[in-house]
Amino acid sequence: MNTVLWIAAWLLAAVMLAPGAMKLTKPKDELLAAGMGTLEPFTPTAIKLLGALEVAAAIGLILPALTGIAPILVPLAAVGIALLMIGAMIAVARRREHHMIALNAVLMLMAAGVAWGRFGPYAIPS
Repeated sequence: MNTVLWIAAWLLAAVMLAPGAMKLTKPKDELLAAGMGTLEPFTPTAIKLLGALEVAAAIGLILPALTGIAPILVPLAAVGIALLMIGAMIAVARRREHHMIALNAVLMLMAAGVAWGRFGPYAIPS
C-alpha cells in the first residue's frame, strides 16, 4: 500500500505542478487562450495565488517525505489538494463544463486517499 500511496502522490504532484506553474508565470489572457476558461471570473492576483497553492501542494506531497523533514506536511498537502479540487468542481459546474467534473473528482479522491494513508496506517515516520 505504501507503494500505491507514493505513486498517487507523484501523480498528483505532477498534475498540480504543471498548471500551477503556468498560473504563476503566464498572464490571465494567455491562460484563457490556452483553454483555462474557468479562470475567467478570477482576478490576476487570485490566479497567481491559486498557482502558488498548486505548486506548494505539489512540493508538499513529495519533498517532506523524501527528506524526512516535517513529514506531516504530506497529508496536509493532500487535504489541500482535495479542497482545491472541490473548488475546481464548483467552478466547472458553474460554467457547465460537466466533462471536467469527473477528472477533478478522481484527483480529489486520490488526494483524499493519500491523506488517509499518510495520516493513518501508512504514515511517514518522522
